[in-house]
Amino acid sequence: MKLSLCTIVKNEEATLAKCLNSAKSIVDEIVVLDTGSTDKTIEIAQDLGAKVYHFPWNNDFSAARNEALKYVTGDWVLVLDADEALIPKIKSQIRQVIEMPEYILINLLRYEVGASQAPYSMVSRLFRKHSEIKFSRPYHAIVDDSISDILCKEPDWQIGHLETVAILHEGYRQEVINKQNKFSKAKAAMEGFININPHDPYVCSKLGALYVESGKVAEGIELLQRGIASKQANIDLMYELHYHLGIAYTRTQDIRKAVSHYQAAIKLVVMPILKLGAYNNLGNLLKALGDLRSAKSAYEMTIRIDPNFATGHYNLGMTLKAMGLFVDAIAAYQHAVQLNPDYGDAYQNLGVVWLKVGNQKASLAAFNKAISLHEKNNPNEAMRLRQGLEEMGLLL
Repeated sequence: MKLSLCTIVKNEEATLAKCLNSAKSIVDEIVVLDTGSTDKTIEIAQDLGAKVYHFPWNNDFSAARNEALKYVTGDWVLVLDADEALIPKIKSQIRQVIEMPEYILINLLRYEVGASQAPYSMVSRLFRKHSEIKFSRPYHAIVDDSISDILCKEPDWQIGHLETVAILHEGYRQEVINKQNKFSKAKAAMEGFININPHDPYVCSKLGALYVESGKVAEGIELLQRGIASKQANIDLMYELHYHLGIAYTRTQDIRKAVSHYQAAIKLVVMPILKLGAYNNLGNLLKALGDLRSAKSAYEMTIRIDPNFATGHYNLGMTLKAMGLFVDAIAAYQHAVQLNPDYGDAYQNLGVVWLKVGNQKASLAAFNKAISLHEKNNPNEAMRLRQGLEEMGLLL
């Protein structure tokens, strides 16, 4: 089977080479559609062997992606954005699965680097070249609608997924969002669509979450509730709608409603790793309500789902510390810093619990590490911690 990499770009000189190189060894062709670059994007793409085409940007990602598909000659299409990279160990799985004749679409697991909420998402980025497959929605463009239409007419096709993380996505780092003005671009594209399709659950979810993130919480809640009320959302989308409502009601301090929406999200039958954010956020709320035992269970579930989830280990440590289980808390913090050596807060709280169990030497070592990390990322906290230790008569 011939596999084509397909991407649309505009001024992506900083990230494009990493993206294309990550997939170059398993694809048979690279198709790049440029929508108006003024930097070295086109030159980089050509140097890496890409076939470069041009399309004037019209504020519609689906239109651009569908234009790019016109130039693809492979049997299968792998879609990546310039701020994404394929993980090396997934390549053999991709090559194996596209040889299976029953599949029309393979969903891929994506990890959001630097995400403050849910770090994993499932994306429909690997699909068979089919004349009726096309992207829809002006932002967060997806092929799912056209796939559903095809399955109604050709029910023998199947949709599969790979459970191993396939894609690393750098685009949701806050500095990237700010630099590229992603919120305003997404808002403009999706608001036009929702005016014509007011009950579309997918855009209700994406735009509702965007409103909540940008401070328009009431508007976000209305859209998210509208998406649920439409009764058109599939299970994965229902999870997203409840999850984002949990975030929204946390913002309004309606903790009980937030808890109920996270619990509703967790009950849905989706891949466990996609529930990581809901379990973590639920734990945070339960801890704030004083239900430490239930919070502990929620955090334990996060690290059962993903043992490498440093935040889950840290939050479990905080809960164990609040329960007076200091030895267990030390172990949890140690797991957190092993997974993330730059975790200043984890080192700081590790210092606290070492002090509580009487190991001043280990405590000071942890505090020193915390201060060193805070000085790089949070100087005010470094100063506050240093002063607090001096007032306690602890010499650093």
